[in-house]
Amino acid sequence: MEIKKTAMAGTLESSDVQIMLSQGRDGITFDLVSDVAKQFDDAIKATITAVLALYGVDNAEVKVVDKGALDMVIKARAMTAVQRALDLADEPNWEVM
Repeated sequence: MEIKKTAMAGTLESSDVQIMLSQGRDGITFDLVSDVAKQFDDAIKATITAVLALYGVDNAEVKVVDKGALDMVIKARAMTAVQRALDLADEPNWEVM
C-alpha cells in the first residue's frame, strides 16, 4: 500500500517513542535518534519494518525519536502511525494485531 499522508504517533516522554511516516521512493529509509541506538538500533528498525510489512507498505521515510521505549510500545506506535498514514484510522485491521 502507498502512504497517503504524513502521519505521526507517540510522544517525546521518557519510555516512549515518536514515529513519523511519510511517502518514500526507494524502499524503507530510517532516520533514528535514540540514546540506546548502539544497542537497539537494529531491533527498533526490525520492529517497525515488520509492522510496515504487515500493512504492505514497501516505500516509506521513517523518522524515529526513541526515549527508551519497549518493543511492544514501538510496535503499537508504528501500527498507529501506519493506520493514520494509510488513512485507515477509522477502520483498523484487527488481524495484524
